Amino acid sequence: MALQDELGRAQTHIRNHILNFINSSSLKCAVQLGIPDVIHRHGRPMTLEELVDALAINKAKADHLGRLMRVLTRTGIFIKDDDGYALGPPSCLLIKDHPFSMAPFALGATGPTFTGPWQHVSEWFHNDDPTPYQTAYGKTFWDRVSQDPEFNHHFNQAMASNSLLVMSLVKKYCREVFEGLDSLVDVGGGTGMVARALADEFPDMKCSVLDLPHVVAGLEGTKNLVYVAGNMFEVIPPAQAVVLKMIMHNWNDEDCVTILKNCKEAIPNRENGGKVIILDMIMGSTQNRDDDNDDDDELIQTQIFADVHMMVNFGGRERKLKEWVKIFNDAGFTDYKTTQLGLMSLIQLFP
Repeated sequence: MALQDELGRAQTHIRNHILNFINSSSLKCAVQLGIPDVIHRHGRPMTLEELVDALAINKAKADHLGRLMRVLTRTGIFIKDDDGYALGPPSCLLIKDHPFSMAPFALGATGPTFTGPWQHVSEWFHNDDPTPYQTAYGKTFWDRVSQDPEFNHHFNQAMASNSLLVMSLVKKYCREVFEGLDSLVDVGGGTGMVARALADEFPDMKCSVLDLPHVVAGLEGTKNLVYVAGNMFEVIPPAQAVVLKMIMHNWNDEDCVTILKNCKEAIPNRENGGKVIILDMIMGSTQNRDDDNDDDDELIQTQIFADVHMMVNFGGRERKLKEWVKIFNDAGFTDYKTTQLGLMSLIQLFP
């Protein structure tokens, strides 16, 4: 009987892994249908019948919608009680007009652009391609962005909403990191949501955004914000501080060292306020940065998923603290300070 129990648990565990894509696919469907927006506008829990009417879907498929909602209530996206379906704590970030909406990111990350390369990962382990993305599509992700204006727009939109969320945490918990700086350059800053937030918060600080020409083309600055076309692998404009938000995880260690060496060239010494400010992930919790078996299982699992997502699509990686420190040392930096901001961390790096 014990053997049967063990085999039964093993079968359940493996089937759960096999079907785990249903969580993300169900989430994508909910965003596409606009379920979070409909419940939000309703202002109170909605019955299944009310939800079907509001979504204007085929009424014959009401039972099937209930089955989809069962997945999403099980995972905590929505809540179901006697009054109907309500928004769960995470689902406010799926409302499309929420200032920190993750809806664009949810749709992009679950679309074929990012899921397609996973069909080629085992093939990739046998070939010389840098990423499964290149095995699948014959080009890098960054080539796709530069060649497809519509895709570039959607990618920047997803990154902009993420930037607003991150900067709300930065301004709340790390404002002092930016106080007193007279100039700052946001490297790889895209449409400039990070730099705009800082320029608004610190009107006496001169801010600039460095990104590739196709990214910053047509973008207009403000009194204390300018856009600069360039390449962070070649030269970074001089400033008292450099910001790298979710840049380093896109690249391998050698490329990261090159980027940081260019940052070091762009800033003054520490005595004159020079520093690099990295907003990125440090794998592990604050209790044990180098332990994959941490108590916060969802945090660790999300970090591990993010790491293989970077491997498959970009050729980059998420890093543990000791891996970050090696890059810092190789680039010639002498000291650092970290602050955890949920899934992300803010790292101050000093020359």
